[in-house]
Amino acid sequence: MCRVHGGSAPQNLEAGRRRVAEERALQLVETYGRRVETTAAEALLEEVQWTAGHVAWLRDRVQEIEAQAAADSDDHDEEADGADEEAYGRGRRRESSLVWGVTRQKIGGEDRGTTWETAPNIWLRLYQTERTHLVKVCAAAISAGIEERKVRMAEQHGALVAQVIRAILADLQLTQEQQDRVPEVVPRHLRALAS
Repeated sequence: MCRVHGGSAPQNLEAGRRRVAEERALQLVETYGRRVETTAAEALLEEVQWTAGHVAWLRDRVQEIEAQAAADSDDHDEEADGADEEAYGRGRRRESSLVWGVTRQKIGGEDRGTTWETAPNIWLRLYQTERTHLVKVCAAAISAGIEERKVRMAEQHGALVAQVIRAILADLQLTQEQQDRVPEVVPRHLRALAS
């Protein structure tokens, strides 16, 4: 569509932006949609770790909003010029930006304008949703016994290492003096390896 025949109409521009976003989303699905060989326990443990990372990242975003609101509030106190009151709603202040803000902006038409409402900020909603997901995947991991399995695997690995060390020491045909030092030397090196 050309500009003269409706190509620059707001709804057509928005539809074009939406199509571009959808195409980009399809590209991302191809990137994120690859198959991975894993077990259920590994996938669950990995989901716990990723989700914990998401929660930490989103917490940082929420804290940045709070810090910016405090800085804006300080600026507002120094520059109270009436423009803020119009932009933020009469008598409203920026320090409530996690629960107060722009929820709609429309250009053109009878219902044009900016709508300010009390509603959770999108970063706060994402943070709360991801925290809920973290609790769920942690509960699933606990009920699946992943921690107990990790302990059992570590114990089995430790037993295997001990067996290998005993075999190595037997093959070396150590003197009695060297054998007497084994309980001191081997654990010290194993502790260094674990740290």
